[in-house]
Amino acid sequence: MKEEKAFVKEITPQSEDFSRWYIDTIKKADLMDYTPVRGCIVFKPEGFELWERIQEAMNKRFKETGHRNAYFPMLIPESFMQKEKDHIEGFNPELPWVTEAGGEPLEEKLALRPTSETIIGHMYSQWIQSYRDLPVLINQWANVFRWEKRTMPFLRTSEFLWQEGHTAHATEEEARQETMQMLEIYREVVEQELAIPVWKGQKTPSERFAGAVDTYSIEAMMKDGKAVQAGTSHYLGDNFARSFEIKFLDRDNTFKYVHTTSWGSSTRLIGSMIMVHGDDRGLSLPPRMAPTQVIMIPVGPMKLREQVMEAFDPLFDTIKASGVRVRADLREETPGWKFNEWEMRGVPLRLEMGPRDVENGQVILARRDTGEKVTVALDGIVESIQKLLEEIQQNMFQKALAFREANSHLEIDSMEQLAAHIAKSEQENATSGWVLAGWCGDDACEAKVKEETKFTSRNIPFEPPVFKETCICCGEKAQHTVWFGRAY
Repeated sequence: MKEEKAFVKEITPQSEDFSRWYIDTIKKADLMDYTPVRGCIVFKPEGFELWERIQEAMNKRFKETGHRNAYFPMLIPESFMQKEKDHIEGFNPELPWVTEAGGEPLEEKLALRPTSETIIGHMYSQWIQSYRDLPVLINQWANVFRWEKRTMPFLRTSEFLWQEGHTAHATEEEARQETMQMLEIYREVVEQELAIPVWKGQKTPSERFAGAVDTYSIEAMMKDGKAVQAGTSHYLGDNFARSFEIKFLDRDNTFKYVHTTSWGSSTRLIGSMIMVHGDDRGLSLPPRMAPTQVIMIPVGPMKLREQVMEAFDPLFDTIKASGVRVRADLREETPGWKFNEWEMRGVPLRLEMGPRDVENGQVILARRDTGEKVTVALDGIVESIQKLLEEIQQNMFQKALAFREANSHLEIDSMEQLAAHIAKSEQENATSGWVLAGWCGDDACEAKVKEETKFTSRNIPFEPPVFKETCICCGEKAQHTVWFGRAY
């Protein structure tokens, strides 16, 4: 027990300082490291494998819906950025520029891409000539740059990894269907694979993507009650098509502008997964995402270790051959130290085998999500493990959903009520969560909520729990029901 207590103290409790807990957790789990460049991090293997798992889940769905991966240049000419006025205005404060190369000033400075609509729009104008060339369904996995003033690993960094899809269509109807299809894919991946419940909805005009006609998002609640925008899908209309002259000859023998979409998700999903499921012991990873699903640890006296290993090694091979991602910890540290180590790293299931287990033809399985231990017969062990992993996956989603519901407030209808709610939460050192409120549609009311409470509109949910009748700010008739909350 002394070992366990000393180990846990290395991670700040969530209730004491959630941000500090987050940094302690990702550092102790060896997911990343800082670099000499401000706001940039190294993804260490344990962290990058989480991104690979997300890539696999998304790539599968992208390709099933006809999308293909490509890659476009990271450097974007300033003139391209200037072609879409709203786009450059939206990103200009965050843009890093290359102004010199080979010791000589460049004739035209180049932006490190914040997103790729402009360079891809230019290329599409070269590739699309006829309706026969449509639709174009392309995704790229890339890095992007947004020079953030305040950073947090995985959630907000100056350089981050993401995927960005860019499609071109003959009609608005097709493009809008694409926009909704990709938003649903994001929901499916985040809920089914990462076990994070989300709200799908439309962004308010002040929050939509620079240059878009409509922006849609999935929004997730972290354990401190703050929101993370976990994925966005944009209908761009023909705005970029007009800026970059992306035309096609239609069946009626007339030239028309294409309708385009873009959609993206990033490594902030890693940060979201950590913040939604982690606890004071560190990471807790959903089985479908965990680089290691089962950690096997031999226990018992060292003098009997050889006897244990005779059964341990074949069992390891059997589990690995089944497709379960399994590792064995054969280091010399005590079993208690190893238990704490792998709990902190978030491995969903721990398998313990000692001399008595070998004699009885059994093992002990310990769940990371509940701490429950069960004794399981070796006969049918793979099926038992697979069943438990699926139970853990579902339990983690339901636990996150219950937390979100408990911290979603539907009864607040005025600024006075919201201010009182925030004050009470701060006094009790509790999360203020999210508030479902009416909004009249006036940007000034939305801005006032943000200015006075630091709550921003998250999205206008497609299926809100209830519909609000009056605006939380001015009291006039509500045009929309909106989730408000503080965000990362």
